[in-house]
Amino acid sequence: MFGLSIPEWRLVAVVAETGGTSQNAIGARTRMDKVTVSRAAIALVDRCLLQRGDNPGDRRSHLLTLTPAGRELHAAVAPKALELERRIFAGFGRAEVEAFMAMLRRIDAVTLALDDPG
Repeated sequence: MFGLSIPEWRLVAVVAETGGTSQNAIGARTRMDKVTVSRAAIALVDRCLLQRGDNPGDRRSHLLTLTPAGRELHAAVAPKALELERRIFAGFGRAEVEAFMAMLRRIDAVTLALDDPG
């Protein structure tokens, strides 16, 4: 509907939440590999939804921010995504959703530990 791939939407969502961040930070936050993040960022820059700027915290990377068109897209998509999430979980009780989220956090922690070479 909005012509976004899943990785592209994830970038838009993270950049909107943070107000601007680097590709490395997006990769760490979303667990997407560098190539996927880079391709999604390039596609979004090409569509004038994302812009790259200087990163004062790391001169070797760029700070990604949403353009006005990117902010407008996020404002249109985010409520629909939240409504879909609400509908998905509507048939579950609060305790079930909390248990599910706790399990996801545990899986995430185990996955991070597996990736840690140390």
